[in-house]
Amino acid sequence: MKKNMPLILIPYIIKWLFLTTIIGILSGTASAVFLNLLEWATFTRQANPTLIFFLPLGGLIISLLYHYFGKDVAGGNNLILTEIHQPKNIIKFRMAPLVLLGTVTTHLFGGSAGREGSAIQMAASLADQLTNIFFLNKADRKILLISGMAAGFGSVFGTPLAGALFGLEVFVIGKMTYESIFPAFLASIIANEVTKNWWGIHHSTYTISSIPTATITNIFFASIAGIVFGLAGHLFSFSVEKVKCFLSKRISFPPMYSFFGGLAVVLLTFSLGTFRYNGLGLSTIEEAFHTPMEWYVFILKIVFTSITLGAGFKGGEVTCLFFIGATLGNFLSNFIPLPMGLMAAMGFVAIFAAASNTPIACIVMAIEIFGLDIQLYAAITCITAYLFSGHASIYSAQIIGISKHSDFKSTEGKTVEESLQIDKNREE
Repeated sequence: MKKNMPLILIPYIIKWLFLTTIIGILSGTASAVFLNLLEWATFTRQANPTLIFFLPLGGLIISLLYHYFGKDVAGGNNLILTEIHQPKNIIKFRMAPLVLLGTVTTHLFGGSAGREGSAIQMAASLADQLTNIFFLNKADRKILLISGMAAGFGSVFGTPLAGALFGLEVFVIGKMTYESIFPAFLASIIANEVTKNWWGIHHSTYTISSIPTATITNIFFASIAGIVFGLAGHLFSFSVEKVKCFLSKRISFPPMYSFFGGLAVVLLTFSLGTFRYNGLGLSTIEEAFHTPMEWYVFILKIVFTSITLGAGFKGGEVTCLFFIGATLGNFLSNFIPLPMGLMAAMGFVAIFAAASNTPIACIVMAIEIFGLDIQLYAAITCITAYLFSGHASIYSAQIIGISKHSDFKSTEGKTVEESLQIDKNREE
């Protein structure tokens, strides 16, 4: 007897409606707690600038906690991606409190880091606990992790559609799976509603004063900007890895990476005489939409963030990438005849598309944050930036599903980390 497809899907829909509701509530609540603590940490640091002197010590303490009690969750986002590719062990619950504590500490004492990494890790680790509770198989566990990532991302930025697409797009470059499409969207939407409406969290808003008609000439200029954003995204990923390599070759005890990295951030801060590059930098991002920026602002943010994250401090990359992209776009508006606000907005999302290899999610994020009028500019800029970033990534465990160019077919099926090693061997 021929089976009826809609009838078969009813149990599937009911199951994932139930599970993603739990994931959404847990993730949305975790993001709300995290964002409130982050706001407290930022306000406290700004009110007490001398707290930055404790950054090396704070980094050392958090690194010691991970070294002795959190080695099995130290991989962070890359651990989650690895478990999606090759499911083995349930992610320990301790990932959530450790990354929460680590990120708040980083921001309290003035490290330059973001927030998406922490939200994703909390959401995915909480979601993964459902695997044993409901006796789920490996296929279902993969969907759980993707849904958790989507929920964490969507709720921490207030972009539920982009969050869902990020979860579907991030783990394989050039391919998107649809087996998780219903749970990912549902989890992200519910988590965002919980964060926003249950807990009253308000996300940053940005206004673009003028978006010109998307003529062929303007699209050409947007493409040029996309190339620059792509190269900047590549530079960011490269810089973080270089800091890690530099420290690992010179320091034998990993927890000391954060101590010396924190010390470097303190020295840089006082040598420049400004706290502009510490923390999230949300005020500078807002300024980038209407106030001219110097050429070196985005470079210094790359330096501060590379040292902070490369030294092992906890947080994320995305908000820092927003800072870098928006200020770079602001500066490029001196040479590319497009409005400053539009250039800042394009940089805001395009450099993230380049560094994370998630162009579709970033296009939708642009629409959710800046409105529908930016869609064509966001599309061409994010796609161009994605192509010109190469196979570099802030997520080394991403698998290259489809290479960005036929000359690099040999990297397909390998992780970003493995492909970079292939490129290095080829150069040697």
